[in-house]
Amino acid sequence: MKTTKSTGSTEFQRPSSREISSANFKTSPARRLRFGSSSFSGIWMLVIGTFLLITNQFSYAGGSCCAKAEPAAAPLSDKSLYQIESSWTTDAGQSIKLAELKGRPQVVVMFFATCRYACPILVHDLTRIEAALKPELRNKVGFTLVTFDTKRDTPAELAKFREMRNLPANWTLLHGADDDVLELAALLGVKYKQEADGQFAHSNLITVLNADGEITLQLVGLGVDITAAVRELEKSLTN
Repeated sequence: MKTTKSTGSTEFQRPSSREISSANFKTSPARRLRFGSSSFSGIWMLVIGTFLLITNQFSYAGGSCCAKAEPAAAPLSDKSLYQIESSWTTDAGQSIKLAELKGRPQVVVMFFATCRYACPILVHDLTRIEAALKPELRNKVGFTLVTFDTKRDTPAELAKFREMRNLPANWTLLHGADDDVLELAALLGVKYKQEADGQFAHSNLITVLNADGEITLQLVGLGVDITAAVRELEKSLTN
């Protein structure tokens, strides 16, 4: 690199392009290779480190990709009423399938809300069963009323029926399509027919289901002895 003197100081001049090309700034092929490999490794170390940081944060948030899967639910048996695929509407306006009742025993009655004689007694029999259960078991049993008066017993009317009867939260009131009601009635063994005055002639039948929707007991009639039903429910809950 050339220098020129100027008033007692040293003045540096910009090297020419030729000097740059001939200077020792060149790297050998081997050095270029080593430089490229270390750069490549450094980039991958940065990528891997970032990935591990993100996955650790995701894991702390409760979303680990390696979390164990929940065990699959046991399949329903051929005897289960919960095999029915139809949809129903509760008195709260919620659409459900019968399989959503799975998990606790159910006491089921088919009825209609404007019934003048038999249905009030059937509903009263269900309240007797509930009251006869041990206090700690009452909320572990569901009570389900399914109307076969599909035209008049809308979800709103069923909600009024619940309020009038002061039915608790473990009671489910269901409205369904005509064909679905017929299918369920056939499976339960309930017969019904609408008469000229709008009332229904129907079977008086109380059905006890286990937690998987299988029929374990049926009581026929009005004001019947509920002892067998209470015993069956408590056995189902304590086994």
